[in-house]
Amino acid sequence: MDLISQNNIIDRILNSYKHELGNDFEQYRNHVYRVYNFAVPYVTSTPDIETLSVAAAFHDLGIWTNRTFDYLQPSVDLAKKYAAGNQVNAGALGEIATIIYEHHKLTRTKTSELAEIFRQSDLVDLSLGLIHFGRKKKDIRMLRKTFPNKGFHVNLLRLFMVNLYKHPLKPLPMYKF
Repeated sequence: MDLISQNNIIDRILNSYKHELGNDFEQYRNHVYRVYNFAVPYVTSTPDIETLSVAAAFHDLGIWTNRTFDYLQPSVDLAKKYAAGNQVNAGALGEIATIIYEHHKLTRTKTSELAEIFRQSDLVDLSLGLIHFGRKKKDIRMLRKTFPNKGFHVNLLRLFMVNLYKHPLKPLPMYKF
């Protein structure tokens, strides 16, 4: 696996939300880069790589900007705002929205190959590599070493517990079948 440690699109987007991310900036950035690196080897075209870059940067960002665990729509809204000011065409924006909406789907995404690649890549990172969809263990270890967790999963667990307390009947609002 060729490691990608910098991406102008991802870095520009994340740096513009540094204030909202606060102390969680590095842990979220590292999560984005781990997911991005898990996905890139399965993507074949440059436009898809650019679409993937935008989606990766925004996919969980609504957690911080809207202070909610029900963050899919807020994350899509942020991506739409970005697209309006950065010449992202309607087709790519539709794909970005699909990627974000579907990235926590519990079953295979059949409407978009790119969204399915991203869904699997996010789950590889979320499961700490226990679910790997064919990604090599050495690649998972390398990405976790290069982009350390920095408390990302502990933070997600904390957010889950808060949401469970507030919304016991819908503790994981972002998951769907």
